[in-house]
Amino acid sequence: MRITADENIPYVTQVFGHLGTVKTLPGRKMTRDELRQTDVLLVRSVTPVNEALLADTPVRFVGSATIGFDHLDVAYLKRRNIPYATAIGSNANSVAEYVIAALLVLAERFDLRLEGRTLGVVGYGNVGTKVVRYASQVLGMKVLINDPPLQRQGVPVDFVDLDRTLAESDVVTLHVPLTKDGSDRTHNLIDAARLARMKPGSILLNTARGSVVVGSDLKTALQQNRLRAAVLDVWQNEPAIDPELLRLVAIGTPHIAGYSLDGKIAGTQMLFDAVCRCFRITDKLVNWSRLVPASGNAEISFRPTGDDQKDLRQLIRRIYDIEADDAHLRRLIDLPAEQQGPYFDQLRKEYPVRREAWNYTVKLAAQAPPLGAKLESLRFNVQ
Repeated sequence: MRITADENIPYVTQVFGHLGTVKTLPGRKMTRDELRQTDVLLVRSVTPVNEALLADTPVRFVGSATIGFDHLDVAYLKRRNIPYATAIGSNANSVAEYVIAALLVLAERFDLRLEGRTLGVVGYGNVGTKVVRYASQVLGMKVLINDPPLQRQGVPVDFVDLDRTLAESDVVTLHVPLTKDGSDRTHNLIDAARLARMKPGSILLNTARGSVVVGSDLKTALQQNRLRAAVLDVWQNEPAIDPELLRLVAIGTPHIAGYSLDGKIAGTQMLFDAVCRCFRITDKLVNWSRLVPASGNAEISFRPTGDDQKDLRQLIRRIYDIEADDAHLRRLIDLPAEQQGPYFDQLRKEYPVRREAWNYTVKLAAQAPPLGAKLESLRFNVQ
């Protein structure tokens, strides 16, 4: 089996080497010529997979180590009878932890108490459900949930419409797929009109797709101080993002919310399983425990202060410093225009190892039952 893969898929050579030969390439530089002798194509979100890429190639399977479909021309794949798979849910916990980290940073900067405030969650899929659970159980926030497709399916959740979500929420966080057609189109979902409906002084977070938000309209809202702040992990026109918008947001990161090592490895594993199912391979086993660096169940000793929000902020920063990611991306502002896109991609390619909370044991130096319960809700091990 001949496999061509994005070089940023972790352990792709070691894992898929069990199935055949593996050639790795930068995701933005994959071309039809590179696929002339490829049976299996493995990509991430930066590679548009369509007729222009696949015509006259022998590709028999396409896998994306990401949760979205917007870079896959699904209609074309179906016409060609090419099976495809994505890693839906693989990095959901990573994104949810990112959102919690961002909220705690903003609370510290703006001297906000999150408990009792309202979080509007737009999109109640794999990520949104975790964000809702963490925000309510860990931060004590009230939650409004908007997801029209799930509402029509009769999912037993108290959904509210988007206008109410925007008008009543102190914070709005976006977790929708990027869709460009139909009544549930999310392309340019948050535009000037919808930004104007948001509660004055509220906060917007986008970890979904850049084109869900109209960047120029968000710039105007921030310049006019109609929003308190914005957090963007995803941007229009990546990697050539708008440096002026980056200057205005409170936290900006280079599309890495889902980049925990745990999430990326889960994506690789899901693709391996999908390829094996597609080609009915049952005898190629991978010893994942040998491949993945041991978490070591790292210990964090911590003395609670009695202020759970401040304690959570300090503990989350011990495992993930979101402000460091922000600082690294802000260096892009001072680069020449022609260097900004490559720098954005470099940050993603060279992203440091980040582990999720379940890899850590927190040893509390004093009794703090409420804090301990909140940490356990975040999947920390607590002693």
